[in-house]
Amino acid sequence: MYIPPAFAETKSDELEAIMRAASLPVLVSPARGGGLLATHLPLLFQAPDRLIGHVAKGNFHWRDFEPDQDSLAMFTVADGYVSPSWYPAKQEHGRVVPTWNYVAVHATGRLSIVEEAAPLLEIVTSLTKRYEQGRTQPWAVADAPDDYIAAQLAGIVGLVLTITRLEGKAKLSQNRSKADREGVIAGISAENSALAEAMKRRR
Repeated sequence: MYIPPAFAETKSDELEAIMRAASLPVLVSPARGGGLLATHLPLLFQAPDRLIGHVAKGNFHWRDFEPDQDSLAMFTVADGYVSPSWYPAKQEHGRVVPTWNYVAVHATGRLSIVEEAAPLLEIVTSLTKRYEQGRTQPWAVADAPDDYIAAQLAGIVGLVLTITRLEGKAKLSQNRSKADREGVIAGISAENSALAEAMKRRR
């Protein structure tokens, strides 16, 4: 990932928070025989260095990836278009152009699969707890009949990415003047509250 120094995010707690907050990462792996495999799927970060998820057995990603080469998981939590009209600099000299602000993490590591029922159930249960938390009446895997869950597990394969490198980028107008940054926050607040909040936290 191209990361100019002004946009580098290196704090481990921030990197982990971004991975936990992202709703639908993309997993990219080299395929045996060449080419790339890409799958959109929820991935749960487990400290200190694991991402877990699962795919349908019909998804050829788990069968065709190259286990001896690195895979890459990409996370984005907030992003949006930045209009030049929000910069006070537009009125001063007009030398401004559009851009795109975003917060992202790339996690690189070796991918492995999980097919055994017990650890696969642990993956599914962990993901369910993560996405059901905070609901008034959270659903639990145990709410469904055992034979039904067993049948569902038979149709999926677990994935574990053991992280060897994390890269973080928070491109939030840090290269602009304070006035321009405040102009972007004011302009974007009405249409992209998540991105506005991300910018406010880095004032």
